[in-house]
Amino acid sequence: MNTQEKGIGMGETRIGVIGGSGVYDISGLGGATWQQVETPWGDPSDAILTGTLDGVPMAFLPRHGRGHVHSPTDVPYCANIDALKRLGVTDVIAVSACGSFREHMAPGDFVIVDQFIDRTVARQKSFFGTGCVAHVSLAHPTCGRLGEACATAARAAGVTVHRGGTYLAMEGPQFSTLAESRLYREVWGCDVIGMTNMPEAKLAREAELCYAAVAMVTDYDSWHPDHGAVDVAEVIKTLTGNADKARGLVRQLPGLIGGHHSRCPHGCDHALDTAIMTAPDKRDPALLARLDAVAGRVL
Repeated sequence: MNTQEKGIGMGETRIGVIGGSGVYDISGLGGATWQQVETPWGDPSDAILTGTLDGVPMAFLPRHGRGHVHSPTDVPYCANIDALKRLGVTDVIAVSACGSFREHMAPGDFVIVDQFIDRTVARQKSFFGTGCVAHVSLAHPTCGRLGEACATAARAAGVTVHRGGTYLAMEGPQFSTLAESRLYREVWGCDVIGMTNMPEAKLAREAELCYAAVAMVTDYDSWHPDHGAVDVAEVIKTLTGNADKARGLVRQLPGLIGGHHSRCPHGCDHALDTAIMTAPDKRDPALLARLDAVAGRVL
């Protein structure tokens, strides 16, 4: 039975983890199985590892695919979110590598992101469009309840964690110029920079999924006078340590989130209540068929 059949505020929690650079699997799942999921938006980044952790169903999706085969621009974001929704996921924890614009957010630290500035330009950013137009609110693009659980889990796993931060999403795959790094840090007030949390967070909101972003700091981008340009070798070295920390965080989540999914106090799971603008008689049946998982509750 899927989340649309159960309805808002009812049913069991299903945790979805999207693993970023360096995090291509998780351990400790009972009944672990790699499962192919078909979506009308194409193939997800990879098969999805499903199982249970401490009695709570969990699904793990490596964002870049095992072996890191997808660039940030080419990650199939729509298919990934749709696939998790089809599996009945209720809570998504997105783990990603990032650069830091703040001295105190050091390599190896985690930042629980709560705001985004989207500078990506070459990605499909919505499930909706001509034939079914919808506008969801992104004033608060992450779920505060889920973010707090991630912060608590990180501390329990022995990670230095910062609660709250603004994530600059760049297109990539190149790293920032020095001028860009200074602009994002000094003028725009961003805290971290990455290439993958947008449009992922937007799509999760459209799919009425609670979404929390855990940014794992690997470097100081290019603004820091004592660190110079981003060094991929150093990034990979830090990624290895961060991946172990991320797995430790994930192991704490079932006990913190719990097994029963109730209505989200922040409105994540009913974001489409007033979002769809297109009159019922003007909606495109072909697009509606593609929206069966992400928007089936309201369509």
